[in-house]
Amino acid sequence: MTMKAYIQALAYSLPEKVLTNADLAKEFPEWTEEKIMKKLGIAERHVVAENETASDMAVSAAEKLFSESQIDRETVDYLIFCTQSPDYILPTTACLIQQRLGLKDSIGAIDVNLGCSGWIFGLSLAKGLVLGGMAKRVLLLTAETYSKYLHPRDKGNRTIFGDGAAATLVGCDGIAEIGNFSFGTDGNGAENLIVKSGGARHRKQLDDLQFDNFGNPKSSDYIYMNGAEILNYTLDRIPGLIEDVLQKNGCALEDIDLHVYHQANKYIANLQRVKMKIEPEKYYCCFEKMGNTVSSTIPIALKEALNDGSIKPGHKVLSVAQGLGYSWGGVMMQF
Repeated sequence: MTMKAYIQALAYSLPEKVLTNADLAKEFPEWTEEKIMKKLGIAERHVVAENETASDMAVSAAEKLFSESQIDRETVDYLIFCTQSPDYILPTTACLIQQRLGLKDSIGAIDVNLGCSGWIFGLSLAKGLVLGGMAKRVLLLTAETYSKYLHPRDKGNRTIFGDGAAATLVGCDGIAEIGNFSFGTDGNGAENLIVKSGGARHRKQLDDLQFDNFGNPKSSDYIYMNGAEILNYTLDRIPGLIEDVLQKNGCALEDIDLHVYHQANKYIANLQRVKMKIEPEKYYCCFEKMGNTVSSTIPIALKEALNDGSIKPGHKVLSVAQGLGYSWGGVMMQF
């Protein structure tokens, strides 16, 4: 009998602090609540407190998964933590999470450093571990705190990104069979979404903050995003990625019951949907109350789609994501 891998359970956690469009409009009077909402479809986003980290949210999401789905944590035998906001340069944050969750010590625990495409890549690793017989149950955690790396005057990115975490349990049975994947990587785009300082290349802050004619900051010590180039890359790569995922799963576009893509914002979502000629009722959006939570957007959206009945038993769901690096990936799931 051919072995298969499934998503068994999903949960997510958001920080308590909420940053609304009204809050941002007070800081940036040239913007209004309505303008932000109309362009991005985001009304509010959650941001961590000063002493709160991605691992704190990941632990919270995992505990919710264990509780809500009545999962025995003793059955987890591998932990994957996807983040670009680790607690420390070393040790591995996944090791700290293993201890905090009280997971057994006979498990594997690794960190994966990827952005918005991270859940897709992490899911592929989890599936590989299950199909390879190396683990029966893999806990995939995604969590990000981009708010810690955004300059206070970066109104563009502060309207888009929110902090959040998701927990996905993968095993030999469950609610959604994990199909075949498609991946892509192009490091030529690395400079278009980057924090240059803080790593081994530039350990100390570079203190090179500048403001353009519109008052937008650019600094090696904070997140820099070339929005135009990121958009061009997204619209260039996603159609081919979708076609490849469909081909690898023996499906046509019309066979997909619901498209649950990386939840960047309304502007990008609409461009993608129109370009791919996807009906609005088949294109799921879930960013109004949390913004772009990076690697957690897809699992959060899947959880919400299950909760509100948008995903029903028997549905084929297609998920694709594009991220910094550049990296992109896609997968089909059968619910």
